[in-house]
Amino acid sequence: MKYFDKTANLEIGDAQIIPLKEIKTENLQQEVKEQIEKTILSASGWRKVFAQSGEEEDKTDQIGEANAVIAAHMAAAFAEFIKAKSGKNTPKIVLGCDSRPTGRQIADIMIRVLTGKNVQVEYIFIAAAPEIMAYGRLFDGFVYISASHNPIGHNGVKFGLNDGGVIAAGDAIPLAEKFKTECLKENAVQVAAAMCAAPQTAQIDSVFANVDKSKKTALAQYRAFTMEVISTYKDTDKQTQFAESIKSACKNAPAAIVCDFNGSARSISIDAELFASLGIDFFSINSQCGKIAHTIIPEPENLVYCAEELARIKAKNDSDCAKMPAAKKYQTFLGYMPDCDGDRGNIVFFDSVENKPRVLKAQEVFALSVLAELAALAYENGNLEKTAVVVNDPTSMRIEKIAQAFGAQVFRAEVGEANVVNLARLKRSEGYTVRILGEGSNGGNITHPAAVRDPLNTVFALIKLLTIKDQGEKPGLFHIWCKKSNQEASYKNNFDLADVIKTLPAFTTTGVSEKRAVAGVTQKDHAKLKASYQKVFEKQWNEKRGELLAKYKIADYTPICNNGTTEKVGISDYSVSGKGGLKILFKDENGENCAFIWMRGSGTEPVFRVMCDVKGENAQAEAELLEWHTKMLLEADALSK
Repeated sequence: MKYFDKTANLEIGDAQIIPLKEIKTENLQQEVKEQIEKTILSASGWRKVFAQSGEEEDKTDQIGEANAVIAAHMAAAFAEFIKAKSGKNTPKIVLGCDSRPTGRQIADIMIRVLTGKNVQVEYIFIAAAPEIMAYGRLFDGFVYISASHNPIGHNGVKFGLNDGGVIAAGDAIPLAEKFKTECLKENAVQVAAAMCAAPQTAQIDSVFANVDKSKKTALAQYRAFTMEVISTYKDTDKQTQFAESIKSACKNAPAAIVCDFNGSARSISIDAELFASLGIDFFSINSQCGKIAHTIIPEPENLVYCAEELARIKAKNDSDCAKMPAAKKYQTFLGYMPDCDGDRGNIVFFDSVENKPRVLKAQEVFALSVLAELAALAYENGNLEKTAVVVNDPTSMRIEKIAQAFGAQVFRAEVGEANVVNLARLKRSEGYTVRILGEGSNGGNITHPAAVRDPLNTVFALIKLLTIKDQGEKPGLFHIWCKKSNQEASYKNNFDLADVIKTLPAFTTTGVSEKRAVAGVTQKDHAKLKASYQKVFEKQWNEKRGELLAKYKIADYTPICNNGTTEKVGISDYSVSGKGGLKILFKDENGENCAFIWMRGSGTEPVFRVMCDVKGENAQAEAELLEWHTKMLLEADALSK
C-alpha cells in the first residue's frame, strides 16, 4: 500500500516494495567501494552525490543500488551507536529528511534497517533541520537526511542525540570508521539486502501510517521551543508577554516579512503561522515543497529572487497607501531565503536610504544578530559579566569589536557547527553565559537553548532590535549599542536597519561563495601542505615586511590553528593544524589586530577554502592580501608533492 503525506502532497513510500530485493548490478560490491571513496564523512554530517547518475545537479529521485547499500549501512551503524549511547535495547528515535528528491528513498531504506534492529522510528517525513532537532529532544536521538546547501543531486545524513544538535566529533569519528569498515567488507551488499528485508511489512506500514500525526506533534514541539528561544523565557506567561510586546510594536509600526522558500523543508514548517500570530504580515514565493526553483545555497546570487519580491511588496504597499490613506503602511521590510534543510537563511531588507532592496552579506547578518542578542541581554540584565560569543575561526574580527563594546569575550572553534556548539557548551560549563554563537562566515546564528542555526531566530533577532525601543529612561536595544560603542550621536528615534548597519565596525571580508574563496589545492595531506606553506610564507614575510608595513600597516603576525574546540595561538609548526583551520593574524605597529588570512579544506565538500578579513572599508587590501595568500598556498601545494 502506498502512503502519501497530506502536508507536502508527496509519496511517503510503499511498505511492500523492499529495496535491494533483487540485485541487478554486476560487480555491485566494487561499485559500493568506489562510492564510499567519494563519501565525505565529517562531524557536521556525511555527504555524497546520491543521484543515481552521479551528477550533482540531477533532480532524479532514484539513488541506484550502490547508494542503497550505503544508506542501509549508515542506518546500521547508527542503530548500534544509539543502543550503546542510550543503554536501551529498543531506543526510540525520530527520522526526517529535507525536500530534495532522493531523501525519500534513503529514508525508506534507513527506516527498514533501523526497525529491523529494534530501534523504534517515528517518521516526520519532510522537516526543517531545527524542527527535527527540537522534536528530537523528546527521543533518544534523531536521524536527519540532508545535504544542507549542497546541489540537489547531493544528499547525506546527520545524526544526533537528544541535546538538540549533531553528535560531537568524539562520537562522530568512530561512528564513521565503523560505517566505512562495514561497507568495505566483501559481503556488504548481501548484508544490506538482508537488513532491508528484516522487518515485517506491518511494522513499516505502521511507521508510514503515523507520519501525519507525528508531523503535527513535531510542529507543535518546534513552535513551543522557538517561542522559548526567541523570547529567552521558559515560562509561558513571560513568552505571552513577549509576544504581546511584539504585536503591539508591529501594530504601531507594521512589518512585512518575505520568504523565498525555494521548495525547501521550511515551506511546510511553522514560519507563516508564527509570524502571523505575532502580528507580522508574511509573504512567500516558491512555496511548493520539493519544487526547488533555483540554486540552493542562500548566498547573494540566490537572494535576488527574494529581493525582487520584497521590492514588489514595497511598491504595492506604497500604491495602496497612496490610494487609501487608512491602509496599513509597512515600516519594516525584511526577507530571507533558507537552504534546503531550512537551518540557514540569509537576509534581504529594503534600504530606505538607497530606496531599493539590499542583500546582506553573511558576515553582516551574523554581526547584526550578535549585536541584537548582546543588547537584549544588556536590556534585561544590565551587566554582561562573564558573557561570551562563540564563533568559527574565519568569522570576521568585527565580532570581537561588537563583543568588546558589551564587555563580552569571543572564543573560536574550527569550522563546523558541531565544533561551535560543543565549544559553547564547554564555556557554559565554565560559568559563561553564551546566548549566541555561530559560523559568521556562513551567516545565520545559533541562539541558546537551540543548538542549530535557524533563520527564524535570525529574523527575530533583527525584529527585536528594531522593535524594542526606548521606554522612558530605559534605552532600547539599538540605543544601548550606540551608547556602549561610543556612537550615541548616531542614534535617532525613528531609526531603521540601514541606520544600524552604518554603526557596525567596518571590516572587509571575503564571501564564502565567491570563486576566489576556493583554491585549487590537490595535496590531500593537509599537514604536509601546511608545512610547505610555512616555508613559503616565512620566506615571503622576510622579503615583503617593508612593503606590508607601508601598504597595509602590517607590522607583525601570529599563526593560529583551530582543531575541533581547541585553539592554539602562536604555533611554531603549521602542520599541527592538520585538516583544521590555519590562520595568520596580522597586527599593526600598536599591536592591534588589523587583518587575517585563513585556510581549511572543507569537511563537507571537495574544495579547499581560503579567505581574508581586513579592518576598515578596504576592498583593495582584502583582494591583494587574498591573492598573495592564494599564490603562496598554490606554491606550497606544488612543493609538497
